[in-house]
Amino acid sequence: MVGRPDLRDRLLALRDHDQAVRSRLAADGSLFQGYHPEMQAVHEANAAELQAVVAAHGWPTAALVGEDGAEAAWLVAQHAIGLPEFQRACLQALRASDAPAWQAAYLEDRIRVLEGRPQLYGTQFDWDAEGRMSPEPIEDPDSVDQRRAAAGLPPLAEAVEKARRGAGDEPVPADLEARRREKDTWARKVGWRS
Repeated sequence: MVGRPDLRDRLLALRDHDQAVRSRLAADGSLFQGYHPEMQAVHEANAAELQAVVAAHGWPTAALVGEDGAEAAWLVAQHAIGLPEFQRACLQALRASDAPAWQAAYLEDRIRVLEGRPQLYGTQFDWDAEGRMSPEPIEDPDSVDQRRAAAGLPPLAEAVEKARRGAGDEPVPADLEARRREKDTWARKVGWRS
């Protein structure tokens, strides 16, 4: 039983709009040329909607908006990469709620990588020097699978295999070092790093 079907519908609409724009921009290749302005606008508008929901109702849990609505809320938070304070507040709200641990794990990793720190769970990937999708640096990699298991995530080797299979629509950047510099400059510009 969903406590607030109206909020569930609102969150699912945000998710669906995000995914539709992503698919359209991926199809023409423009999604992969930096942070596309249209995608950024969608992420920021969706974040404002989620922020209003959280302010009025707290973090949207499965009891309030159903499992799919709660996962849609997490997706909106996960994609709000240009809003450091918003993502950090969402992580705190997720941790304080009864949301599945994997959601906080993904968001924590996303924040750590954007801040330029090693991730804990190995959920964030990018192209490596061999042109393969690989995890961003991981803090204490020897115990990553233990942390992943505690968060309800499969072993890292499975995640790597899945990420490499799923990277099909994204071209390998011609200049990986330029891509890293561009990402670092952007992260500084929006306030993730000083």
